[in-house]
Amino acid sequence: MSRFQVKKVAVLGAGVMGAQIAAHLVNVKVPVVLFDLPAKEGPKNGIVTRAVENLKKLKPSPLGVADDAALIQQANYEENMALLGECDLVIEAIAERMDWKLDLYKKIAPHVAPHAIVASNTSGLSITQLSEALPDAIKPRFCGIHFFNPPRYMVLVELINTPTTRPEVLDQLEAFVTSGLGKGVVRAHDTPNFIANRVGIAGMLSTMKEVENFGLTFDVVDDLTGKKLGRASSGTFRTADVVGLDTMAHVIKTLQDNLNEQTDPFYGSFGTPAVLQKLIELGNLGQKAKAGFYKKVGRDILRFELESEEYVPAGAKADEVYGRMLKKPAAERLKLLRNAEGAQGRFLWAILRNSFHYAAVHLATIADTARDVDQAMRWGFGMSQGPFELWQEAGWLEVARMVQEDIDAGKALSKAPLPEWVFKGPVADAGGVHTAQGSWSARQGKFVPRRQLPVYERQYFPEKLLGEDNLPDWRKAGTTISETDALRTWTLDGKVLIASIQSKMHAISPDVMEGLMEAVDLAEREYDGMVIWSGDAPFSVGADLQATMPAYVVAGIAAIEGVEHELQNLMLRLRYAQVPVVSAIHGMALGGGCELAVHSARRVAHMESYIGLVEVGVGLVPGAGGLTYIARRAAENAAASTGKDLLPFLTEGFTAAAMAKVGTSALESKKLGYLLDSDLIVPHKDEVLFVAINEAKAMAAGGWRAPHKRLFPVAGRSGIATIRGSLVNMRDGGFISEHDQHIATLIAEVVCGGDVDAGTLVSEEYLMALERKAFCALIEHPKTQERILGMLNTGKPVRN
Repeated sequence: MSRFQVKKVAVLGAGVMGAQIAAHLVNVKVPVVLFDLPAKEGPKNGIVTRAVENLKKLKPSPLGVADDAALIQQANYEENMALLGECDLVIEAIAERMDWKLDLYKKIAPHVAPHAIVASNTSGLSITQLSEALPDAIKPRFCGIHFFNPPRYMVLVELINTPTTRPEVLDQLEAFVTSGLGKGVVRAHDTPNFIANRVGIAGMLSTMKEVENFGLTFDVVDDLTGKKLGRASSGTFRTADVVGLDTMAHVIKTLQDNLNEQTDPFYGSFGTPAVLQKLIELGNLGQKAKAGFYKKVGRDILRFELESEEYVPAGAKADEVYGRMLKKPAAERLKLLRNAEGAQGRFLWAILRNSFHYAAVHLATIADTARDVDQAMRWGFGMSQGPFELWQEAGWLEVARMVQEDIDAGKALSKAPLPEWVFKGPVADAGGVHTAQGSWSARQGKFVPRRQLPVYERQYFPEKLLGEDNLPDWRKAGTTISETDALRTWTLDGKVLIASIQSKMHAISPDVMEGLMEAVDLAEREYDGMVIWSGDAPFSVGADLQATMPAYVVAGIAAIEGVEHELQNLMLRLRYAQVPVVSAIHGMALGGGCELAVHSARRVAHMESYIGLVEVGVGLVPGAGGLTYIARRAAENAAASTGKDLLPFLTEGFTAAAMAKVGTSALESKKLGYLLDSDLIVPHKDEVLFVAINEAKAMAAGGWRAPHKRLFPVAGRSGIATIRGSLVNMRDGGFISEHDQHIATLIAEVVCGGDVDAGTLVSEEYLMALERKAFCALIEHPKTQERILGMLNTGKPVRN
């Protein structure tokens, strides 16, 4: 089979989803043309232009870098239909109206390239019915492609075939969406709302119904159904506000219009909740309308009260006893909730029971396997476990018995019994739906393994579900060379050494430093290269303050200076190692984690990597070579230009460190200078290790050598004076505190090289000595100590 290459994508519809899908295509370097209707007034592309401009304002940002909105090619259906012929993939994302979609398909069909895949981003309309408007030549290349909002951040993409879709089309699209866009693909059957919205919206309706039954308020419910329950931190009603209450109502209506009591025994619970109906009537559609279930007035958060149709103070929390219950092992947790005396506990059991019941009854019709349901709920609704996983962990047959007892007692939402396969046969014998052999397919009556597509060979450690014991665990995989609580060194192939930090949040403690030093020594002796990577985020949050503060208390500032010197030596050891050291980044690389990355020979970063020097937040300066890196890069960039003045090249790096700026994507981190053009950005987090190992091998095979140690010029005292002037203005204007000014002045003194003439040549070691001096001076400062203690005690920065 020839390789399917996506050179350009067309997105039809510049609404909320269409524009954001186009933005994400730009993020991953896929050329995209965004279509919409011609504007009735002004330029024909006016509708698309406004949508593209709006992308720059949205939070969280759909774009890795806001300026990249300019890369979206704008088009309209009147003037630019010929552009469709240049596209390998056409994604339709217009409003959820069957008649509008069918009409559009008739218009675009003559212009679509003969090889192109055409896909609809509908959230629940019948893909088969949509395909009927297409000519026979396009039908085999047509399918559903359902992104979740916001598409940059939500992992899930559902692919839905029709009876005429060629199997290789779905395989090709799955490969592109997985590796090219960084998404988790689930294949769904062509049933109303597919998998995630079918189960998820049924779950939200169930929650709303049980909220009425138990008389709970929205704020208490969100506290119960957020992180405490292993779900998205926004809980139930805040999530609905973010999604949009009109969007939610539309998805509910799809269920109401396309299902009935015969096709879905839970149909009786699909009525639009009275509170949702009232909010929509009032135009309070959620976050986009600045009012929904919640409303922010000044600094106060209010919640809607249906009885009075007014907003009242919010912020109530769940009883602490239920927070403690939810931390218990799964089996004990569910029994405690079921037998709880309080309404909050019984409410939690009810919504969990309803989710188990619904998923089991519908598994055969909506999904190939239970794996698809659990992955869809993880990736589409932010759950840490899908319903089948939790059920299995809590004891399959015991939970099944409890659920069936409630059904028989009339406590459930439906009288439909649990399917026979729940109690008898392979699932009951295995103790659940997920096994080493595969996940249960109710339709096929057997355990089905994961799809084996070439794209998944790039994922050494794919995200695994409870019970998938056949999948490798990165914590134990490969050949372990050495292991401590701080660091594991291991290899998959005997050629590249992998160093995995094992401390909490992958903080860099003295033990981690020692382990990394030893790992570099070992890599130089026996391996072609080394990769610093851990299978869970973050990459590293930097130096371990809790591990170093006791040394300061006992031995004073000399102990801190010693630790900082060792950390700086580690960074130089990585930079000048005789084998390529690659930092494989996923999640946060902050402070010392950022310094670890920038001193590596190469960086391979997941698109959602957040990199920055944040020490100012705890009243310190970067002390492990971060400021030295900024000064060196400024000198290198200046040398490559025609200008002689260093200060313009230093400004951005200084500002990033002084204001603790963190790149909100790998793309923005590159703009801040923490990633270079030679570094690689990977869309899928589970491919980062594969790419990093291959990069280390390629560098070694290409004869990679460590850079020469060189002296480089600094901006000197004149640069310091210029920066000081700006800081005084910022302080006098109330933008920064006096202590902020003091810290920023120390940063300026380091990056400019101290009290020397402009253009003076210095070494990295010289600048690192200035870093240590500034770092140690600050750690003895009372206001810095306030910031450090505040962060350690509350996890939040103190402004003083």
